Amino acid sequence: MITIPLYKNDFTATKQRILHSAHFEVSRFIYPSGVHAIEIKNAKGHLVILPFMGQMIWDAHFLATNLCMKNMFTEPKPAQSIMATYGCFAFHAGMIRMGCPAPEDDHPLHGEMPCAAMDSAWLEVSDDCVTLKGSYEYVMGFGHHYLATPAVSLSKDASLFDIQMQIKNLATVPMPLQYMCHINTAYFDNGQLQQNIPASALTLRESIPAHVQPNAQWLEYNQQLKTAAPISELNTPALYDPEIVYFMDDLAKHVEQAQFKLDIGDKYLLTEFSTEAFNCATRWILYNGDQQVGAYVLPATCRPEGFLAAKANGTLIYLAPGQERHFNVRTGICLK
Repeated sequence: MITIPLYKNDFTATKQRILHSAHFEVSRFIYPSGVHAIEIKNAKGHLVILPFMGQMIWDAHFLATNLCMKNMFTEPKPAQSIMATYGCFAFHAGMIRMGCPAPEDDHPLHGEMPCAAMDSAWLEVSDDCVTLKGSYEYVMGFGHHYLATPAVSLSKDASLFDIQMQIKNLATVPMPLQYMCHINTAYFDNGQLQQNIPASALTLRESIPAHVQPNAQWLEYNQQLKTAAPISELNTPALYDPEIVYFMDDLAKHVEQAQFKLDIGDKYLLTEFSTEAFNCATRWILYNGDQQVGAYVLPATCRPEGFLAAKANGTLIYLAPGQERHFNVRTGICLK
């Protein structure tokens, strides 16, 4: 394996190929907005990752299928809040705060990590795999101190890839941890929602966060969903605006390895993860003229309802001084 450090000064507006092999092509470039990007291609498709901005995955395209939500952004924008550049395929939500803040919370939507200015980034390359890694040290006077090391790995001839996060508490006091691998999957008409947990494990979100502006039709539909089986087919898009959200708690009591699918005909989208690491998950469905999302699963350590809600319901994780946690999500698309 070889390691290739990445430096901002080496990136240009013209795409430059920095690696070529029998199985991979890796390029670097800068969007017109000024955001740096790495493109990793294999025989099945490509990823575009932002190595210095939270290491979010901006684009994912495999098996001739765009996996990313429809959005209003033609390119990533320099931002400190995820709302100012909400067009990516996936981002890291957390780490000390996560979710939609309640009025009493003091944190931005999905916390400090989504758009974090990474301290360093590098590629690790073998014959069979290319991994983009990064390092981000969060430190706040009279506050928390941690090291986050995200990674994205793509293997040769694969249409599935791994999204990883390693978090270490560098402080001498316990650190709260809320983390979600926020995968913004595309909406597919008539997509079939499948999972290896019982339908009874899905609970409709009944709270209405600040960014949701309900209308009469949505309120009526949401009321019907409270007593109906969970949505299993994406076939009524007019009713998914505003968003429909389901929560899944205590997944470990059902399975050790969670598996979620979105069947789209001749292919299916797949996401797998350990429930020991991610004991909760969320399903997010939204369809309107500007944004269309069929996020069939967002693995998480708790519900995305903000810091105070997690603390109140006992799902807030704490890392002891020096303690580390590792998270891995495998996602992508497969042929049947």
